[in-house]
Amino acid sequence: MTTTTGPIRSTTPVKSSAPHLRSPRRRTSGRPRRSVLLTVLTGVVLVYSLLPLVWLLISATKSQQGLARSFGLWFDSDFDLWHNIAETFTYQDGVFGRWLLNTLLYVVVGAGGATFLAVLGGYALAKFAFPGKRAVFAVVIGAVAVPGTALAVPTFLMFSKMGLTDTPWAVIIPSLISPFGLYLMWVFATEAIPTELMEAARIDGASELRTFLQVALPLLGPGTVTVLLFTTVATWNNYFLPLIMLKDPDWYPLTLGLDSWNKQAQTAGGEAIPHLVLTGSLLTIVPLIAAFLLLQKYWQSGLSAGSVKE
Repeated sequence: MTTTTGPIRSTTPVKSSAPHLRSPRRRTSGRPRRSVLLTVLTGVVLVYSLLPLVWLLISATKSQQGLARSFGLWFDSDFDLWHNIAETFTYQDGVFGRWLLNTLLYVVVGAGGATFLAVLGGYALAKFAFPGKRAVFAVVIGAVAVPGTALAVPTFLMFSKMGLTDTPWAVIIPSLISPFGLYLMWVFATEAIPTELMEAARIDGASELRTFLQVALPLLGPGTVTVLLFTTVATWNNYFLPLIMLKDPDWYPLTLGLDSWNKQAQTAGGEAIPHLVLTGSLLTIVPLIAAFLLLQKYWQSGLSAGSVKE
């Protein structure tokens, strides 16, 4: 009988006591997850926003007869865009050009002045302490909540007693007040201008005016452009205030002038010119689109200012 002197090896596999770790999933850096629902909703909003613009652009290329015989969202056999533009500027002795100049006047003086006052007021409210500051804040918030149409009739009665109705001042002076622009610049100046930077300028001997012009104003650039865009759009599209203030067609803005063209077919002996109304509407929105495209980077930076915590 033979005996085994060597070590006995077990044939049963020994399980390791160490836990089994799953291999980590690889994540692609720089590629955010896409939401199908968000993409669909964005597409719906995009179509809803661009469809009227596409319809207006297509309709402006048609003659008056082409508007009646063709589909609304497709071109007619005759392309009359350039002819319509020329006729728009020459119809009624070129009154459309006068309306365009009036609108530019209201925007430059009204919206520009509103932006200037909002920058000054917002900077002062954000960086200076004075008695009654909380009351001013309450008034500004209340003014933002009040719609402009609710103040149109009292404004008309006041301007009527002052003899300013049917003049460009009746449109310019109310446009100089922008409670929303003032509030926006107040909030923006609070975050955009470090108090330490202003104190350093004052220690170096800079006056308050120099501190504002050379230190604060460059930092307020994005917010200033944002307020300018909002006030420009509000003044450019203003309809109700000129409607109750102006009677002389020579002082009409584009909104009121195009509405008068659209309604003249309802008067006795009036001529229907829907092709000119559509072409004039297209020409009216071109400056606004150009302004948004040119100032888009400043507008975006103004909206995102203060969103990153340092």
